[in-house]
Amino acid sequence: MWLFGRDPVRDFGFEMGAAEPDPEPNGVWKRLRGHRKADGQPVTVFVHTLGTGDPTGTARARCALRRFRTLRHPNILGYLDSLETEQCLYLVTEAVTPLRCHLRDAGGALSEEEVAWGLQQLLTALAFLSRSGLVHGAVGLDAVFVDPGGEWKLGGLEQVGGGGQEPAPRPPNEPPRPQDPPELSGGGNGSGEPWAGDMWRLGCLIWELFNGPLPRASALRNFGKVPRPLLAPFSQLVAADPSTRPSPEQLLELGGRPGAFLSSAIATTARGLEQLQVAKALDPPEYQRRIVPVIVRLFASPDRALRMRLLQQLEDYIEFLPEATVSSQIFPHVARGFLDTNAAIREQTVKSLPLLAPRLPEAQRGRELPPLLCRLQGDALGPLRCNATLCLGRVAPLLPPTVRQRVLAPALARATRDPFPPTRAAAVAAFAATHRCFTAAECAGRVLPTLCPLTLDPDRTVREQAFRAIRSFLEHLEAAAESGGGTEGASPGVVAPPEATAGGPGGLGAAVSWAVTSLTARLMGGTEGGSPPGPPLDTPAETPTETSAETPVETPTAPPQEPPSEPTPPNDFDCWDDDWGSLEDVEQPQSPPPSTKDKAELGGSQPDSPPPTAAPPRDPPSAQDEEWGTSTEWGTEDAWEALPSPRGPTPDPSRRQREQQRRREMEARRAERRGGARGPPKLGTRKLD
Repeated sequence: MWLFGRDPVRDFGFEMGAAEPDPEPNGVWKRLRGHRKADGQPVTVFVHTLGTGDPTGTARARCALRRFRTLRHPNILGYLDSLETEQCLYLVTEAVTPLRCHLRDAGGALSEEEVAWGLQQLLTALAFLSRSGLVHGAVGLDAVFVDPGGEWKLGGLEQVGGGGQEPAPRPPNEPPRPQDPPELSGGGNGSGEPWAGDMWRLGCLIWELFNGPLPRASALRNFGKVPRPLLAPFSQLVAADPSTRPSPEQLLELGGRPGAFLSSAIATTARGLEQLQVAKALDPPEYQRRIVPVIVRLFASPDRALRMRLLQQLEDYIEFLPEATVSSQIFPHVARGFLDTNAAIREQTVKSLPLLAPRLPEAQRGRELPPLLCRLQGDALGPLRCNATLCLGRVAPLLPPTVRQRVLAPALARATRDPFPPTRAAAVAAFAATHRCFTAAECAGRVLPTLCPLTLDPDRTVREQAFRAIRSFLEHLEAAAESGGGTEGASPGVVAPPEATAGGPGGLGAAVSWAVTSLTARLMGGTEGGSPPGPPLDTPAETPTETSAETPVETPTAPPQEPPSEPTPPNDFDCWDDDWGSLEDVEQPQSPPPSTKDKAELGGSQPDSPPPTAAPPRDPPSAQDEEWGTSTEWGTEDAWEALPSPRGPTPDPSRRQREQQRRREMEARRAERRGGARGPPKLGTRKLD
């Protein structure tokens, strides 16, 4: 059955790449680079191999996966997805780098402000766990990660315990580590609070950030390069008595005081940005006086981490900024982010542009936005080119018409040829979203020729979006074509009346419209533009020899031509007795053939040959006809008399006399046959009376 199985990794929404080189690899997880298949967003994939004979490691990996799924906090490593197969366990998170690798890339030393900001984020995450009744149990360099924006994220949730669940067991042969609190090995002076062990490990982390790897626990007595503002809280964190260690909430409060280690410019600004929603309750004049000047000064700062934070929270305060301030004091600093060497800054800058563009003057939008976005469309990173294309589609309605007509179509057409599939899909989506920005001529001459080749794109998503966009543009063109067939200036989808276009350029369209209407009426049996409605179903159709209800034509020179129809089988009831004379070898008197006038009045038929299009009447024979030999046999003669419509003329008396004479002749013939047959009897000559 394995032949019919599908590889779940192939259907996974994330593509896994090469493994990351770790100086001290984690014993539980192997870290891989990856990206999301839908949009190319970079991610980090943690892989644990199953079935390696390490049940403890598998239990820890499952514990971490369970915690990542249920714990969501801005300062905890963001969970995206997971997958379990028979061979491996996959955990997908936001793109991050371990703090140990980040420290190595920085040359082994970080600035005091960066450390203060990172410690503030770690304390916030630990305070969240403490309020939830959880204990991390593994705070250290391997449990902290740094995202592209410089923010620290708490990970390493393999040892998280509490909340009614026991932590995952530690490996039985794992040697004691210097970062373990003394009470864990029985050397402490008490147990203390549940979070006391996490605070000890946080003190060890601070020591390693400034002095390198911790060789042994006794090395904590030597402060080394720990900054002076951190000495007091560091001493409390590594106290031998766990009951004297401060909680995360207490350390956040003490560190935020003036002159304390968390009172640096970056940490203070980050706390202020997180609390900007408090300023929403201020009156507009007070907000302009207190908050706006601070935001302007922060945008002027060259610090990248601060710029990233400002752009990430731009949606929370952009509505309170005056347009003049955004145009002259904020946007010039934001525009420099398009040229920044940091990809995260460039990405966040292009994401913030749809929020800033509506607050810029139209002239500034047309002058500055297209060059910035077109330049970013040539970026070396595919996700940035994709975001730039999407941003161009969002701000296109805000551009001046002349600039939009000159820039939009070529820029999106260039994106359709991008080697990165999400960028091509973004170009198609931008075309579809901005279809109202193109004239009918541009749709037919520039847009559709660009989109049609994408229907054969190797990527399925691009093909599907291309077909949807083409249908949308075709509907737009159909509406424009209908509008163009009427009066000049008619709105799309509205067809002008024929009176408005008689004798004008739209006359041909009006004539075609009338022709189609007439043909439809004829096919559907309507009366408009055609013949009057036919008779009811129970009345045979009238012969077309009558041109008016008042002046009938008695002697037509030729039988009327009727439309071809199915041949009607001969009616056995009209002349059922005509062939008996041929079976009996008896000479019958021949009656004179009726004249042409009689044929016309009798519906153009002779007694021995029924008309091809006439049908037998639906009325049953009258009750007074008791035998087959009567003159009104099945009422067929009366039926032929009833062929003219009720609107036709009343037959004259001479016509009635001729009919009576004919009936008498037929009765005489029948009487001779009943008198007996001459000569020997023949097969089939006896007739039932």
